[in-house]
This record gives sequence, C-alpha cells and structure tokens, in this order.
Amino acid sequence: MDSARLDAVFTALADPTRRAILARLADGEASVAELAEPFAMSQPAISKHLKMLERAGLVSTAIDAQRRPRRIEAAPLAEAVDWLERYREIWERNYQRLDGLLEEMKAMEDKASKGPRQ
Repeated sequence: MDSARLDAVFTALADPTRRAILARLADGEASVAELAEPFAMSQPAISKHLKMLERAGLVSTAIDAQRRPRRIEAAPLAEAVDWLERYREIWERNYQRLDGLLEEMKAMEDKASKGPRQ
C-alpha cells in the first residue's frame, strides 16, 4: 500500500462517524438516507463523510435503478491490517525478549535469596 493511500485510510478511520458508517456497511449496502438515520446530522453531512471514505477507497457506489447504494470495500482495510501486523510482530518479539529477561532476573533473585549453602 502506498503512503498516500495508507494516510487516507487512517484519516478516514480516525472519525467515529465514519467508523460507524463502515460498521453499518459491513452488514450490507445502504443508501445515504439509510446511513444518515442513526445520526443527528443532515444527509449532506453524511455525504461529506462518505466522500472521505470513497477517497480512501473504503466505500464504493453502485448504480441500482434510481438508487445509489454504498458498499464497503475490504481491500484497503486488509492492506492497513497488513501494515499494522508488521508492527504487532515487532512488539510481540520485544515482549518475548522482555519476558525472557524477567524470567532470568527472577531466577537470579531466587538463587540469591536462598543464599550460599552450608
């Protein structure tokens, strides 16, 4: 994933309204009016959020007679998850090294607390 697209995805995901829209679209296609229902905002405001999601590639518009239903696009989310996963793996390795160090320190502490044998 290129840097600009990744930036657009994370910018789009930074807003709770846009995340809620994506959560709704995960259940299936919806019109702007349907997406606006649970929010205390106008359809034009929802449309602005949708445009941000569309620019990030997270939402697409279908043409169905007079309707223009929106649908979620999984590929950009999967690419963002792949990007995040690399860092999760790095932190996992760091935590494993820390666990090993703590175990060593605990063993040394246990050995020291028992003192020399007589």
